[in-house]
Amino acid sequence: MPLAPPYDEAYDEGSRPRAQYAELLGALEHPAELAERVEERLRGRGVSFGDDVFALDPIPRVLTTAEWSELQVGVAQRLRALDAFVADVYGEQRSLAEEVVPRAAVEGSPHYEPAMRGARVSRWIAFAGLDVVRCPDGRFRVIEDQVRMASGLAYAVAARETLRDLLPVDPPRSDLTLAYGELALALQDTSAVAEPQIVLLSDGPEAAAWWEHSVLGRELCAPVVTLADLEVRDGRVVAWVGGRRRTVDVVYHRTNEDRFSGTALELLIEPCARGTVTVVNAPGAGVADDKLVHPYVDELVRFFLDEEALLPSIPSRPAGDVSDLEGFVVKPRGEMGGEDVVIWSDADEPTRRRLREAIEAGPDQFVAQEAVALSVHPTVCDGKLEPRHIDLRPYAVLDSDGVRVLPGGISRVALERGSMIVNSGRGGGAKDTWVLT
Repeated sequence: MPLAPPYDEAYDEGSRPRAQYAELLGALEHPAELAERVEERLRGRGVSFGDDVFALDPIPRVLTTAEWSELQVGVAQRLRALDAFVADVYGEQRSLAEEVVPRAAVEGSPHYEPAMRGARVSRWIAFAGLDVVRCPDGRFRVIEDQVRMASGLAYAVAARETLRDLLPVDPPRSDLTLAYGELALALQDTSAVAEPQIVLLSDGPEAAAWWEHSVLGRELCAPVVTLADLEVRDGRVVAWVGGRRRTVDVVYHRTNEDRFSGTALELLIEPCARGTVTVVNAPGAGVADDKLVHPYVDELVRFFLDEEALLPSIPSRPAGDVSDLEGFVVKPRGEMGGEDVVIWSDADEPTRRRLREAIEAGPDQFVAQEAVALSVHPTVCDGKLEPRHIDLRPYAVLDSDGVRVLPGGISRVALERGSMIVNSGRGGGAKDTWVLT
């Protein structure tokens, strides 16, 4: 069954620019030249992802005040529920006892950390993002939750700074660099120490997002370290920084390794469980964005908050429970970054055969999510504007004052015609995201 036609972010059903886009689209005269200037500016600043310059499309996404208000409230609600869920998983486990989420889905998660049961954790989730899509009916829904290590914040800031004086119209006045201060305060809030020593844990210069790690380290006043720089002494995490040993209070984790047990990150579990160090986000918090948990998040909102979900999940289920995968997107339950995601309708027969065999061997290791047509947005391709599919990643911090959603976030765009894979690791790009006030 074919998907419904996608919602067009910039043009209405009569192919007229929507009100929030009229000035911008009317002022665009030479999109190819604009794209070249944007790339030149990014290259000059050294804004990179992997070995390439950061793929920023020059045509920003524009959200109205009403749209952003809807998103803000929905994101905050969802993250409050997810934080409560993680605390419950490692505490009383009421949501498991009352079968809001199947116990097997949690305890079988590759991100479940039994050693964190009863841990002295002040904040399970301090910084998170959601992958939000607009469906053909115009409604926003969540396609994935990102609580392990939501990336892209520094790229969102770079996008705004790069486009500020290149576009023919002015962007919103909101200063996205304030997001760094919000993140810094959230990291500090996770620690009982008045002035905590914070480090950013990275894979080093070989990391694809090394540019972002470097910027965040500078903006957060947090030395960037690797696992080789960390050790545990007398129950405390210490880091070697500039040839000197420092006791660490907060580790902002940004390595590519998203599992703790059985990996080099395992050294952080015991001090984190004892409360001598805080890890953002805490070991075991990944159960909240396990793709097998995702279909239950709407119920978790009802269970913990006694509210209806304002940003519902795109329905999904274990792939082993689906006899015919036509109309579904198949994803490995524990991976991030679009890794091994297969849109069944686009897959060739060898890919389908390989995936069926993998699902048969591990039916609870894959999820089948209902396929939806992501909304489209005008994007500079081969020198002219063409519609490309996009999603939105808003960011939020969680601290003792509640949840604060940072302005705009970043929109990700599939640069290949017809593709709905927007992840940067699989050839996607990004767009500045404006919120009109």
